[in-house]
Parts: sequence; structure tokens; C-alpha cells
Amino acid sequence: MALPKLSDADKKKALKKALEVRRARAKLKEDLKAGKVKLQDIFKKANDPVVGKMKVSALLSSLPGLGKVRSRKIMEDVGISETRRVKGLGEKQKAKLLELLGKKG
Repeated sequence: MALPKLSDADKKKALKKALEVRRARAKLKEDLKAGKVKLQDIFKKANDPVVGKMKVSALLSSLPGLGKVRSRKIMEDVGISETRRVKGLGEKQKAKLLELLGKKG
């Protein structure tokens, strides 16, 4: 399948939108690390495109005291794929994550 032909204006618009989304995700991760936002609040916003399309591994590694290795281990224990996005988490997976990370998130 060929990629669509975009005009220069459309490309600039898409790049601008992508930049805004990256900034919003970075702000969300920063707020999570600072304790301004709780993990359960983020799960409630899973239908928001900024939150929903974020990788669970990136989200978990933003928690204070949790790095990439520990977040991968937790995801493995809960049964979450490394490529899973927040919107794709099931209710049981969210509940298990909140149970395990309750004091952090």
C-alpha cells in the first residue's frame, strides 16, 4: 500500500500536531513523576488520544522509583505485552497494576 501524497501544508500541519502530542505526553510523564497526577487518573483518560496511544512501558517507567527494567518485570508479571498501549489495557490488568503500584501511582 502506497503512502498518501501530502502537500507541504498538510505535512507541516501533521508535524505540528505530532509535536503537540509528544509535548503533551512528556508533560503527563513529568506530572506523574512529580506526583501531580495519579496512575488511576491516567487510566480514566484512556480514551484520550494523547493518553490512549501512549505505551504502558513508557508510562510505568515514568513512575518515581521505577525504571525500565522494573516496569518490564511488572508488565511481565501482570501479563502485559511490551507493545501494549494504555487504551488496550483490560480492566483486570489496570486493577492489578494499581494494586502493585498503589503507593507509587
